[in-house]
Amino acid sequence: MSKPTLSFVIPCLNEEKTLPLVLKKIFTIKEKELTEYPVRVIVSDNGSSDKSISIAENFGAEVVHCKIRGYGAALDFGIKSTDTDYVIFADADDTYDFNEAPKLFFEAIKGYDLVIGNRLNKNLQHNSMPFLHRYLGTPVLNCIINFLYARSDNKIKDCNSGFRCFNRSSYLSWNITGTGMEFASEMLVKALNNKAKISHIDITLHPDKKGRIPHLRTWRDGMRHLLQILVEAPKLFYLLGIFIFSFSFLGIILGWLFGPIQIWIFNILGIHTMLVLLFLGVIGLSIFTIGLGLSTKKKNLPKLYEYLINLSEDKLFWFSLFTLIISMGFILILFILWARNGFANIDFSKDTIFFVSLGTFGIQLVSSIIFSHLIKRV
Repeated sequence: MSKPTLSFVIPCLNEEKTLPLVLKKIFTIKEKELTEYPVRVIVSDNGSSDKSISIAENFGAEVVHCKIRGYGAALDFGIKSTDTDYVIFADADDTYDFNEAPKLFFEAIKGYDLVIGNRLNKNLQHNSMPFLHRYLGTPVLNCIINFLYARSDNKIKDCNSGFRCFNRSSYLSWNITGTGMEFASEMLVKALNNKAKISHIDITLHPDKKGRIPHLRTWRDGMRHLLQILVEAPKLFYLLGIFIFSFSFLGIILGWLFGPIQIWIFNILGIHTMLVLLFLGVIGLSIFTIGLGLSTKKKNLPKLYEYLINLSEDKLFWFSLFTLIISMGFILILFILWARNGFANIDFSKDTIFFVSLGTFGIQLVSSIIFSHLIKRV
């Protein structure tokens, strides 16, 4: 039986100061610890203007040139430029210790689709990770990913780790498209969605070398990660939107029928409560709309999303027309109530808020459904 093959893929953009350190480690372990395994070393250059390319070639690494700028683009290009069974990637800045790479590889060949180098352990070196990344960014994103996608036996420990080993065939089946730093989160989300077998190995993270300018931008890249995580979760927007809207709509009806109600020192379900509930209802429908828009490109959707997105054009037309007529009817009633006061002051009553709510919700719902059908055609 032939030995599994391995590639090291290093994304590179002007890393002449640290690339020699990284390549020296890789070629050393290739000759000492991985002698039984066919190994390729690929530097995926992303437009370097320094000596990085000549350094890589002098070490004997294969250099491929990725024209699309971005961390994810460089990694994906490098991964698709090789043909080995497994791939290990990490940054060229020498913060990840490639001497630990064999641990990830030997774990992966046990049958794992993805092995993640876990930085969050007792070996984390001083000043190797910014405070916000260590105690806010990474833990929060870990929680969100695990809550939305992970099983109890497949939790992610370090979603932002850039030191990973994986089965290349599994990777290709995940169809990852991110070109920036969000690549790391998309990889995890799609691996979990495809029920990948994932493991973690504790690694050591080292501080940036003096004088090196990091490519990472905390808030920009953090937001990219968050958006990439949420784009795969239309069900979250569906459940949250439905809950908020249902709560507010029920409250408005109760307020219209029975309010205000005195409970101890509190006066609830009056016009002020109904106004707040109207605001919440708009928020709920807006969240619902986000999920509906995302669902046009996804599978395994909530049944209501699936029904609304797949409405035939004639049903979409008549549903929209009917809902708009009813909604505008409620707005017309509001104008009639206003006209009774000579268009001077609207009678600020429960009826006014109730009719405004029904009209607003109806128009927003129609807009949401039409919006989803427009996106589907893009």
